[in-house]
Amino acid sequence: MAGSLYERLGGIDAITAVVHDFRDRVAGDARINQKFAKSDLGRLTKMLIDQVCEATGGPCKYTGRSMKEAHAGMKVTTGEFDALVQDLVTTLNHFKVGKAEQDEILGVLGPLKPEIVEVDSSQVRTPLPSTYQPAPAIMR
Repeated sequence: MAGSLYERLGGIDAITAVVHDFRDRVAGDARINQKFAKSDLGRLTKMLIDQVCEATGGPCKYTGRSMKEAHAGMKVTTGEFDALVQDLVTTLNHFKVGKAEQDEILGVLGPLKPEIVEVDSSQVRTPLPSTYQPAPAIMR
C-alpha cells in the first residue's frame, strides 16, 4: 500500500465528503444525537475534518481541544461511543473505503475511547447533561 492513509483515502476532498456524511448520519441517529444538541455544527465539522486529515497523514493541523477536554461532562456511555463507531463504519462503507483503510482509521480513533467515554454502560439515547458547556462557535 503506497502513500499515506490520507492519500489512499483521496485527500482533503474525500475526507470532507466523508465527514459531512458522517455528521449528517450522527445527527439522524436517535441513539446518540442528543449528545450533540449544544454543538456548533460548523465548528464540529471543521474540527473533524482537521482531526481526520492530520491523523491520516495529511497537511491539516487540528487546533481543537483534547478529546478528554471536549467531552468532559457529556456523560458519553460505552454504548453511545460504539454507536458512533457503527455510524462511522456505515459512512466508510457508503464511500467504499477499503477494509485496510477502515482498520487504519479505527486504529487511530480506538485509543481515544477512554478520553471520550465517561459512563461504562451499554445504554444509548442518554441526554446531554444541562451543565455541559460546548466550545464556542468559530468566529468568522
